[in-house]
Amino acid sequence: MMSQRKKSNTSFLLQGSILAAASLLSRIIGMFYRLPVTNIIGDVGNDYYSCAFEIYNIFLLISSFSLPLAVSKLVSARISRGEKTNAFRIVKGAFVFAALSGSAAALIVYFGAEYITDLLKTPMAVYALKVLSPTLVIVAILGVLRGYFQGLGSMVPSAISQVIEQIINALVSMGAAYYLFGYGKKVGDALGSPDKFAAAYGAAGSTLGTCAGALAGFIFLLFVFFAYRTALGRRKGRERRVETESYGEVAKIILLTILPVLLSTTIYNISGILDQGIFKNLVLLKGYSKDEEEVLWGIFSGKYKLLINVPISIASALAASCVPNLAASYANRRMDVVRSQIQAAMRFNMIIVFPCTVGMGVLASPIMQLLLKDSSRQTELMLQMGAVAILFFSISTLSNGILQGINRMRQPVTNAAIALMGHLLVLVLFLWVFDLNIYAVIHANTLFALFMCILNGISIKKYSGYVMDVVHVFVLPGISSLIMGVCVYFSYKGLFNATESNTISTMLSIFAGVCVYGICMLKGGLTEEEILKFPKGAVIVRLAKKLHLMKKDDYI
Repeated sequence: MMSQRKKSNTSFLLQGSILAAASLLSRIIGMFYRLPVTNIIGDVGNDYYSCAFEIYNIFLLISSFSLPLAVSKLVSARISRGEKTNAFRIVKGAFVFAALSGSAAALIVYFGAEYITDLLKTPMAVYALKVLSPTLVIVAILGVLRGYFQGLGSMVPSAISQVIEQIINALVSMGAAYYLFGYGKKVGDALGSPDKFAAAYGAAGSTLGTCAGALAGFIFLLFVFFAYRTALGRRKGRERRVETESYGEVAKIILLTILPVLLSTTIYNISGILDQGIFKNLVLLKGYSKDEEEVLWGIFSGKYKLLINVPISIASALAASCVPNLAASYANRRMDVVRSQIQAAMRFNMIIVFPCTVGMGVLASPIMQLLLKDSSRQTELMLQMGAVAILFFSISTLSNGILQGINRMRQPVTNAAIALMGHLLVLVLFLWVFDLNIYAVIHANTLFALFMCILNGISIKKYSGYVMDVVHVFVLPGISSLIMGVCVYFSYKGLFNATESNTISTMLSIFAGVCVYGICMLKGGLTEEEILKFPKGAVIVRLAKKLHLMKKDDYI
């Protein structure tokens, strides 16, 4: 049983690491292409872009965001029982659902764009929103394919498609933003408002990349899907004999699985558009100008959120990979394996996320200057104050996936609803009473994620019997990260005084931080057995032993 648990954890972490690496690479590509796009469309253009994206994300959540997770969960459970035909029927049913729901959402967004953007006090975002609308159909069907391969236990097709999607997105976004910004300026000259129209058309060009990237990812996965389907057809003779589920049963199963996931993800993510609506209305009532409001939200959405979402994407990838694995173990009532997988996921998540949180806080201004050419005190404070949100959002994202994996679909819904109510109360209080402007949104978001962590943690313990190893999950990575943070802070100060180059100082400080954190974890936080579960773990162990950072008999 112990070897089975180790094998399960190793496979699960390996697949999760593949998806996490792809997600991280995609986020990094996205972050770097946003720099030239921001230089083209400006903070006001970022405001229009983020408004359109917030609306798009809500309709994506409602129409199809839950499909990859639901499909992976259902496919994994059937594959673990040897029911290949039923697994494939789930995919067919999900395709139909995706096409219908995606098309309906796209039509509503396109024809309702003017009304929705007016409601959010950002009417110039209408062009970007209309360009985004067809993407809802493509992403819905793309999600089914990703869920299918994740359910089979292979994250590689999804990982490759993510990278392809982001590369095409980057190229098209930059080109289209540049071209349409110039075109919008000409339109604005004729209408007497060149800056507004240039920013609006530039934002629309940037969103065009999202559609093109999704289409490229879809084409790649479709090719892989048909290739795998051919191979599956040859092996059908070895399938276990079971009753074939009717398409009526399949539709019912999909809906019953999707609805709780849909509700939890919608409530969990709807805070973004609610924040935008509340912030923009209240700051105008407090006496801020329209231009000030647009710039503040543009910085928050186009710079702060862009940076913190990079490490959070690791938790999202781990959540996506742990759901099918947990679902398979839970379906076969292997609760010891379930608890072991939860521990492995939480541990791996904290090992990566803790140093990211501390590093972002310590090097807030240098990172902003390096990546986004922004040295203002305001953006530095945003990242310093909001860096802790990386930790809480990563835990809450992963814990959502864990609860869904152990078939507790209603708990994330209830927990997210409670956290959202607390979040909105805090946001209004901080905006109206304390007049914290954009910092109110940052603090309220951090508290929302913290509420989710606490509530999800209670639910996981209740339904799985998992008791967290606080020392190994939190204390050791936390202490190692704090030591790293002190070293990074002083190394940056010393290097900058010596070189007067932010780029050199930041890069060398980050490298020093990685080395210090790695040494701390090897000396007191990680065992050889744990490292061997990581991608290229054997290479890391050999190198650590050569450098005398790990004892040759360092086993649990």
